[in-house]
Amino acid sequence: MSDSTVRVVARVVALPDKVEDLKAVLLALIEPTRQEAGCVQYELLHNSSDPTDFTFVETWASDADLDRHLTSPHLQEAFERVEGLLAAMPDIRRYRLLA
Repeated sequence: MSDSTVRVVARVVALPDKVEDLKAVLLALIEPTRQEAGCVQYELLHNSSDPTDFTFVETWASDADLDRHLTSPHLQEAFERVEGLLAAMPDIRRYRLLA
């Protein structure tokens, strides 16, 4: 992977009574996102000790690819669908590999 590769860790926490609803929205993002140009890795993790806690682990070929993803129609639709399902705002962080 090149120096332009971007890693993302995006944590999303559901309201306790909305776990299954949020899970459905998040799962629906996987296939269309994996089809996007520049998507190297896109995985959804579920915390085994806290069912409200979901985390995406992503690798993008460049910042531009990630920026396009953030404006993609399927992600914008998901942002609308999660309203009322989240315990807090998503925590989305970009990283670069140091070594």
